[in-house]
Amino acid sequence: CCSVRCGLAAGAALGALVAVLGGILIPVGKTVIRSTVEKEAVLEPGTTAYDNWVSADAPVYRQFWFFHVKNPEEVVKNGTTPVVEERGPYTYRTRYLPKENVTYGNDSTVSFMLPLGAIFEPSLSVGPEDDTVTCLNLVVAGAYTLVPEYLHWVLDLAIKGTNSSLFQRRSVRELLWGYQDPVLTALTGRPDLTGLFVPYNGTADGVYTVYTGKDDISKVGLIHSWRGNRTVNFWQDRYCDMINGTDASSFPPFLDQTKPLFFFSSDICRSVSASFERSRDLRGIRVFRYVLLPETLAAPVDNPDNHCFCRDTQVTRNCTLAGALDISSCQDGKPVYISLPHFLHGSAVLQQNVLGLHPSPEHHMTYLDVEPTTGFTLSFAKRIQMNMMYGPSQRITVLKKVKDFTIFPILWLNETAELDQETADMFQQQLFSRVRLLEAVQYSLLGVGLAAFFLCLVGVLVAWRKHWN
Repeated sequence: CCSVRCGLAAGAALGALVAVLGGILIPVGKTVIRSTVEKEAVLEPGTTAYDNWVSADAPVYRQFWFFHVKNPEEVVKNGTTPVVEERGPYTYRTRYLPKENVTYGNDSTVSFMLPLGAIFEPSLSVGPEDDTVTCLNLVVAGAYTLVPEYLHWVLDLAIKGTNSSLFQRRSVRELLWGYQDPVLTALTGRPDLTGLFVPYNGTADGVYTVYTGKDDISKVGLIHSWRGNRTVNFWQDRYCDMINGTDASSFPPFLDQTKPLFFFSSDICRSVSASFERSRDLRGIRVFRYVLLPETLAAPVDNPDNHCFCRDTQVTRNCTLAGALDISSCQDGKPVYISLPHFLHGSAVLQQNVLGLHPSPEHHMTYLDVEPTTGFTLSFAKRIQMNMMYGPSQRITVLKKVKDFTIFPILWLNETAELDQETADMFQQQLFSRVRLLEAVQYSLLGVGLAAFFLCLVGVLVAWRKHWN
């Protein structure tokens, strides 16, 4: 009996020791995991982060939906409210070229250029690039703002002399990548190309300089400067000109879901933030979904942080208009306004001035799916609408019936990418499998040790009870 009791006591002690070992391994394991992630997240050759950061393996697509105007003549002749219908998508593969001119600095930074290019994908489009749509005349709307009002009569002569109007019919290819506009040629005397993305192919976004994270992993990927400047100079305000966060392709590891993620987008010429919405499963990997909040493009009266983004008090109704951002200062003065598709979260007047819009958070919000341990963005959808502004004029015939300033939608785009199964498997093998194995060992030791301890302890108590009885 003594040997049985002694054996059970020894088993309880051994179980307790194993449980303590499992408990000790939990913080030790977390330290090992953190050390491994920090090592692999640094942007330098040989790390997992660098291999994914510098390459262009994951396909990124840009889908375009155009707003076709159904009643252009009625709008010009009678001042009727425009009616539009959405046509698309027309899909292009973009970001298929790796980063160029990757150069390391002496202050734990790396600089690079991001080449721009677009390849049409017919199988992912509703039709060919030769499809035509009736949309706002880009030059007429642009010249309305760029040409001084006292010279509007000159613009009117150019419009009439070229049989142009407030609206035009153009192919998808022309609107995106350029065409010779007769009004522009008449005004400048040069056959320059105009279009929404002219020039694009063969150009680059940058130079970007970002922190590598080698000295401080909490700064990895954060933008140090863009085009050689620590701030942008579009808003003439210290706050709005700040470049905050990363380029959204990755973030510093070990995310805190209570804190927003900041990133800079050259497409909208400013920094924005995204807030945690929910966790989800992406090909077996848990990710955090972050979304842009309605406050991002809110009117300054509702979000004072946006005060310096309000530039034209007349068009924005004394800065009370929500949902449209005037980026003319970074578009050579062209009256371009950025919004969410279909003016999602915008003021009601934006949809009242143009009929046929149907905003939907599910289809039109911007989101990022970020793996919380590494900070890698594994899926995203950047959704932006491009608009131009025009207003009433007594000297331009095609604008005489216009009653108010109108921010008119031309197209919206969805730039999207998602982790494929092959890359997901690679992530699982290189990082998450090790993490899960370590966690399994930790909790197995803890569980087995506690079970052995309590079973043996119960056995000892039962044996002692029998002995004394």
